[in-house]
Formats: sequence, structure tokens, C-alpha cells
Amino acid sequence: MNTMTLWHLSAWQFAALAAAALLVGFSKTAVSGANTVSLAVFAAVLPARASTGVLLPVLIAGDLLAVATYRRHAHWPTLWRLFPAVAAGVVAGTLFLVWADDRVVGTSIGAILLLMAGVTVWRRRTAGTPEAPDAVTTRAGRVKARSYGVLGGFTTMVANAGGPVMSMYLLSAGFRKLGFLGTSAFFFLIVNVSKVPFSVGLGLIDRRSLLLDAALAVFVVPGALFGKWAVHRINQRLFEQLVIAATVVGGLQLLLR
Repeated sequence: MNTMTLWHLSAWQFAALAAAALLVGFSKTAVSGANTVSLAVFAAVLPARASTGVLLPVLIAGDLLAVATYRRHAHWPTLWRLFPAVAAGVVAGTLFLVWADDRVVGTSIGAILLLMAGVTVWRRRTAGTPEAPDAVTTRAGRVKARSYGVLGGFTTMVANAGGPVMSMYLLSAGFRKLGFLGTSAFFFLIVNVSKVPFSVGLGLIDRRSLLLDAALAVFVVPGALFGKWAVHRINQRLFEQLVIAATVVGGLQLLLR
């Protein structure tokens, strides 16, 4: 029995999942947050809760490629400030998944993403020069890091939708393109790997889902290579606009799904 038969997938459905996996690779090395489109495709083709378990290992494959590409550009002080709050968010997200249905999850996260996109655009228009990453050591910066960290952990646990949340945080903290990608690469690799035991415990990852992951992971590689090529041809302003646009699209998809 092959993977398509095991999941009762048509050729078109598998092609859609393969394209979504390709986009995961691209988002990890070029436009972080764009993989919310992949989230919507997986949820449309597969049962909504099961789709989160299938997508997680695909995301980890993309994270590994992103770390290999941008490891020298990570800003570790920012990562250490975020991780405790993210851990709290992951635990809250796990508890939320115990009772929340797909509609509640999608609506909640979609509203959060749109709110954050709006706040980020407003802050960038009313502020002068963006603060440097080291400037978030102030009290206000620590509060912001904790707030985004909890929301990022929550959204990444319940729907693998933490990318846009952290994108908004890193943009608001003044990260440039390569620092943004390097920091988010390590962040999501560590966070996504830490989510695996929770997902296994909830029954979202099992042998059946891993077989499908093995077939889809192959498509992540060309997407990541294309993203690596494309990112050097995107200027900083366009990069930021694409990240915000991907966040808005992802939020609308979750609200309307």
C-alpha cells in the first residue's frame, strides 16, 4: 500500500501537498511567514487536526535547511529572551488543543495575526528610525519579547502558525534581512523540535503521518534552494512588505477557512 492510498489522496491532492512543501522550503530561506499558505493547503487536503501533525516534520526539514544556510546571522541574545515565554505559549497551546475545535482555533489565530500585522504597520509608520536588535534589552523591549513569545508559542503549537507572529516581532525589533532569517531559522528549529513530544502525545504524529512526511520532505529542498537564490535579489523594503503581506494573507485564510 503506497502513501497516497494510505491517506486516500488523489494525484491532484498529493500535487497540492507537494507544492505546499515546496513553499515551506522557500519561506524558510526567503520570506518567513509565507508558509501560512502551506498551512491552509494542508488543512484543506487533510483532516484539519491531522494536518498539523503531518506539516510539523516538513517544517523541521525546512528549518534544518535554513539553519545550514543562515546559521552565522543568528542573534542569540534575542533567542534567549524569547524561549521562556515561547515555552509557556506551547504549554498553553497544548491545553487549548485538548478542547478547542478547528473553527475556534482558526478564528482565534487568524484574528491574532491580523491584529499584529496592523500594529506592526502602525508602529513602523509612526516611529522614526527602527531600533536595533540590541535595543530590546529595555524594559519595554523585554515586555514586547515576552508577549510575542507567548503568542508565538501558542500559535505554533495549535496550528503551526507561529511564523507570522515571530516575523512581526523581528521586524518591529529592527532586524535586517539576513539577521531576521538567521534568528528565525534557529528559533523555529528549536521550537518545532520541542513540539514533537506534545504532538505525539496528542496523536497528531504517528507512523501513518511520518510515511506521508517522507514523501513530501523531498519537495522542501528545491523550495529552499530557490529561496536562497531569491533572497539576495529582494531589497530590504520589499522583503518587509512581503513578510507583512504573507502575514495578512495567512490571517485571512485562517479566518475564512
